[in-house]
Amino acid sequence: MNIGEVSKKAALPAKTIRYYEDIGLITPLRDPNGYRCFRDADMHKLAFLGRARTLGFTIEDCRALLALWNDQSRASADVRSIAKEHLAQVEKKISDLQEIRDTLSHLVRECVGDERPDCPILKSLEKFPGQKSPQKIAGATREA
Repeated sequence: MNIGEVSKKAALPAKTIRYYEDIGLITPLRDPNGYRCFRDADMHKLAFLGRARTLGFTIEDCRALLALWNDQSRASADVRSIAKEHLAQVEKKISDLQEIRDTLSHLVRECVGDERPDCPILKSLEKFPGQKSPQKIAGATREA
């Protein structure tokens, strides 16, 4: 199969497939005129990589998971360790996003949104990290 066919079947852009080849995740054969020639094994690897990336695994995690997938003597504990570490990162991101959502929801509720210039959203944005209320800084100006 050529890269166009593989791209359609794997639901991955050709650019991504070329990138995976450049970084050594896949190694398609080359026909006499230099075109990539993908085998079924390459398709399986690309499907594996596509699913792993959809789940948010990093390229390095994908590399490790692919190596474990190809190693019939692997310990499932090694696979679990990678997935467990990634799950912890996902849970941290979710927690961070929930905190952002809660803060934004509070600020939107507090902002009257009328013709008055007073806006709790802007006041919150001008605070320094850890500061309870904004302070005026000598020489600081707001750009229009």
